[in-house]
Amino acid sequence: MRRGRNEEPGSVRLSLGEIRVRATVGDRRRGHLLVGPTVIPCALGAGGIVIAKREGDGGSPRGRFRLRGGAYRPDHLGIRPRTALPLRATRPEDGWCDDRRDRRYNRPIRLPAPGVSAESMWRGDGLYDVVIDLDYNRAPIRKGRGSAIFLHIARDGYRPTEGCVALARADLLRLLRRLGPRTHLRIG
Repeated sequence: MRRGRNEEPGSVRLSLGEIRVRATVGDRRRGHLLVGPTVIPCALGAGGIVIAKREGDGGSPRGRFRLRGGAYRPDHLGIRPRTALPLRATRPEDGWCDDRRDRRYNRPIRLPAPGVSAESMWRGDGLYDVVIDLDYNRAPIRKGRGSAIFLHIARDGYRPTEGCVALARADLLRLLRRLGPRTHLRIG
């Protein structure tokens, strides 16, 4: 890919328009992320790719999603990953509301949030050392249709996610260099 006129050598390259995820034949919980001719293994939700996503079903939603930006854990990565996507440093009090009864459903929230079901974005297992919001169920937000659908780091052995798409840490960091605000992820 050629550099733009105003792009400095060594800067983030022009971003991709679309990347695609397909389930692996024989194991709906695993997949391949296709970036042009490059095939990258990934983990999918335990329920595979689903058309009608529901909170807690373990499915990765079928569709085409904009990459809204995300976060990285500075104490685990040291420096901000190179990408044209907006990224901010995660803080220990960062959370994501998955409580369909709460007005903040499928939005970032501050923890602790007594009486509200929420996921911590400051995880000890490294899965959210880099996390990208896939813009699923975000505008408008429909309660109970699924929350916290991200592109993030995979568990060892590409064990299933709760509905996200997960890549090996090195693959995700390499891919980030090619992602930007105009990039879409197509699942299915």
